[in-house]
Amino acid sequence: MAHRVSAAAPRRALRVLIADDDADSAESLAVLLEFEGHHCTFTTDGESALRIFGEIWPDVVLLDIGMPGSNGHEVASCIRRRAMGHGVLLIAISGWTRESDKARARAAGFDAHLGKPVDYERLLELLGALPE
Repeated sequence: MAHRVSAAAPRRALRVLIADDDADSAESLAVLLEFEGHHCTFTTDGESALRIFGEIWPDVVLLDIGMPGSNGHEVASCIRRRAMGHGVLLIAISGWTRESDKARARAAGFDAHLGKPVDYERLLELLGALPE
């Protein structure tokens, strides 16, 4: 499925952290978002995501739920407990898309839940709704 890549600059460049144990998926999403003008960092595990979060203070964090080690729910909960974690947009990325999966993501602190493969247009809508 082809995704639209906007030639227009975003309202503002966001710092985006992507954590997905599928490195190809994480990198592909980062490349697409960089085409939109955002600054992306990606990693393949939850522990690194938490470390990087404290280094770059992202505006948005995209977390795969099913990562080994610290899964996306655990990472989201840890981020929300941090002072800088209250203002970040947390988006779950998962192949698990039942209502119970979405409810569990909300309970962990996620603001949104996107199924895999990611609906790129919906992701851009979520990013575009962030206040300047």
